[in-house]
Amino acid sequence: MQVDLFTQVIVPVIGGLGIFMLGLEFMSNGIQSLAVNRMRDLLARFAGTPIKGVFAGTLITGIIQSSTAMTVMTVGLVNAGVVGLRPAISVIMGANIGTTLGNGLIALPLGPLGLLLAGLFALVHIFAKTDKVKNIALACMGFALIFYGLNLMTGGLRPLRNMPEVMSAISSLRADSFAGLIGCVTTAALITALIHSSSATIGIVMGLGSAGVLDWQTAVAFSLGADLGTTITSWMASLNLSRNAKRAAYAHISFNIIGVMVTIPLFFISMEVLRWVMQWFGGDPGVPVMMNGRESFPLVPVAVGIYSTFFNIFNTLLLFPFIGVFERVLSRVGRDASEDIEDYSTPKHLTSEARSDLGKAVGAVEREIERHVQAGALFLASARGVPTAPKDLDEHRMAIDILSRDIRAYAASLLTPDLPPARADLVASLVEEADFAASLGETLHQVARRIAREEFSPEARQVVDAVLDQIGDAMRVVLPAAAGQAAVPQGDTAWRNGLTDLRTRCLGLAGAVRPGERGAILALLGSAERAGMMIARLDDERRSVPRLARRTVADERSRDLPLPDATPAPAE
Repeated sequence: MQVDLFTQVIVPVIGGLGIFMLGLEFMSNGIQSLAVNRMRDLLARFAGTPIKGVFAGTLITGIIQSSTAMTVMTVGLVNAGVVGLRPAISVIMGANIGTTLGNGLIALPLGPLGLLLAGLFALVHIFAKTDKVKNIALACMGFALIFYGLNLMTGGLRPLRNMPEVMSAISSLRADSFAGLIGCVTTAALITALIHSSSATIGIVMGLGSAGVLDWQTAVAFSLGADLGTTITSWMASLNLSRNAKRAAYAHISFNIIGVMVTIPLFFISMEVLRWVMQWFGGDPGVPVMMNGRESFPLVPVAVGIYSTFFNIFNTLLLFPFIGVFERVLSRVGRDASEDIEDYSTPKHLTSEARSDLGKAVGAVEREIERHVQAGALFLASARGVPTAPKDLDEHRMAIDILSRDIRAYAASLLTPDLPPARADLVASLVEEADFAASLGETLHQVARRIAREEFSPEARQVVDAVLDQIGDAMRVVLPAAAGQAAVPQGDTAWRNGLTDLRTRCLGLAGAVRPGERGAILALLGSAERAGMMIARLDDERRSVPRLARRTVADERSRDLPLPDATPAPAE
């Protein structure tokens, strides 16, 4: 029988593939618009241990239906310091399991109903009045288009079986030997890396298998390669991110590579097991079924879905005990001296146990604010080029911003309705002090960033160093080691005169330095003045009436006595 290549093959295959991938996009976008922010918060909250990370990754990926999006989200959270490297590795393991739910759904024989359901949900999407209904309809429409696109591809690929030249080319890709298996896995990995979607690759493979173009064993081998190729997206997402974010992407890559390397020697044994398992899902996937007068293989997608699920669960069970090894090895990748500094993104003292005792909770918040101020002072060290100071200013800024949010949230949680007014005033002082510390950290980040962006001549650098000295001297009164020193008030004459002298020195460099350098120094002086104002406000808050009460808190805490009711000191 003569095959019209254009109308019978090219149109339905390309059209079906486009509709299939559009359905994936619609479904993912709809679900993520509904739940991605909530899922991100849940991930940050629950991915504290490896076991929780696996469950969180599986659940969230099963909901948002995109292991790629989940992995990229995880890499982003690692970059922000919200999730550590160890739990991130376990989350990625869970994401690989969660994505198999989508592969199982794709295998359902709902193709003929796909267009009808897509049309109905499209009408709902168009006429819906609220974003929530629109997003639900978009997700359902995408779900329906996946089946319709897969049905079109299957129909378009079926005539290829009647074309000897096509079957001769495809016959070279057969997983009937180890060499053929490796060829199939490599081909599928390259295709997945190009289109950035393992689900799309598996959808194409299911279509080829259903049409009988690929035998069922080869289709299963292609699904193995799709799991390998999907790692390229997380690697690309991490290119311009922090070292830990890159390490999370490397974990994804190494995890899947090891899994494939272990599975390949067991492939032919697992095929016999899969053939035995398939008797509970309809029978032998290699036996054709007559549908509408045509020979078809409807059980091939089921076999592919089952194997993909089995592979990812087996891979997770195999490598989960070695998460610590992964972390230790990956932690050495790209490591330098700057990573030996303290991780300021994670609170040390803000525990749930301390929250039950107001005296301990107040002390915990005090110590975390001190850590925050110390972290801000490291921007000055970075500006001076100290080897052990943070190299990535933005990464360090994100770390202390996370710490600042945790401090404020913890302190605010202490403001219970039954709290006496004096104690409530004390906690309010903590919240305000944390805010001043955050503003000071932002200003010091700006100082370091201005210096990093400009190349200064030796003459200009002398003035820059003098500015840093001025800020460093002022910082001494708010650093933990200098408690009790005299403050530098906001309007202190010596402080103002020091900045004025530096401004005069800068203007006197006319002709000796470039205009851009002088402009950068003048802007730097503005940041220095703001830093002085924040230091003075922070110190004033510590010396306010509630702050006096906090000294009593520190004394009582050291003797492990109950926190007394704080009363304002009389005005002098």
